[in-house]
Amino acid sequence: MVRQAHHKMKTTTKKIKATQILDEKSFQRALKRIAHEIVERNKGTSDLVIIGIKNRGAILAERLARTLNEIGEAKIPVGEMDINLYRDDLQVKLEQPVVQKTEIHFDVKDKIVILVDDVLFTGRTIRAALDEIIDFGRPKAIQLAVLIDRGHRELPIRADYVGKNVPTSLDEEILVKTKESDGEDGVYLMKKLKK
Repeated sequence: MVRQAHHKMKTTTKKIKATQILDEKSFQRALKRIAHEIVERNKGTSDLVIIGIKNRGAILAERLARTLNEIGEAKIPVGEMDINLYRDDLQVKLEQPVVQKTEIHFDVKDKIVILVDDVLFTGRTIRAALDEIIDFGRPKAIQLAVLIDRGHRELPIRADYVGKNVPTSLDEEILVKTKESDGEDGVYLMKKLKK
């Protein structure tokens, strides 16, 4: 008779507590306010182009462009970029990066580029995006718009337009959800709970 030993495998999963910090209405209000601030600062929309960082930054860029088109006179070109190959922490983060397409079908030379991302954290993503934009030409200016600034900068990068400042600790994460990718608009602060 052969006996088989049955071992129970222990799974250690950390519970995550989520707190909503922006609901659908406040999410949309933040984007609308950013759009108005962009128009005010640049005295219109005529020299603007918008580039969103994939994935959710690109979604927010499209939405900002729609709002800016309603406010201003000119239709603003929108592009999206994947910055994975420009990251300085590529070897640390990813062995085989998933590279998506960068789609910028307009000239950035002498334009005011509004760079859009969902969350500003260490600044490394933005630094990579700046390098990629410069490869497309020399803009008149680059301005940064983010939905959430969570602090903890490792590089001297600051957003020009911020939907909401959310001070965080390093064991917290910010989760941005959009209707286009997640079926809802909302921002959540996620805290890992110790067992």
